[in-house]
Amino acid sequence: MFPSIPLFAVVSAPFKRSQMGLFQGKMKQYGNNVPNSKHKTRRTWLPNVHNQRLYSDALQQFIRLKVTARALKTIKKQYGNIDKYLLNTKPELLGWEGMRLRVLVREKQREVVGEVAKVAS
Repeated sequence: MFPSIPLFAVVSAPFKRSQMGLFQGKMKQYGNNVPNSKHKTRRTWLPNVHNQRLYSDALQQFIRLKVTARALKTIKKQYGNIDKYLLNTKPELLGWEGMRLRVLVREKQREVVGEVAKVAS
């Protein structure tokens, strides 16, 4: 079922870019550059993000997404396809875009089940 709390309350947004794709909890990281002189300067590391087209069996179309390498590996190895990943992953790891896609997939699956029930009866 849908979470009873509003979507924006569930998903925190310290790194807003991660909410616009499937980043699987990967965020911007901070640290220091440390050369031989030991003079530390601040720097950041960004997640390994790729633009991908993933085929959704439920929606019967390709979905264009920004996906981290970690999320892509999880989708392909653990779940097999994007639909199973969207339906079985925690909302905190999906972000806004993932939750939007989850709702679309669930609605489409309910439509298909309703049509099958009508045909069977």
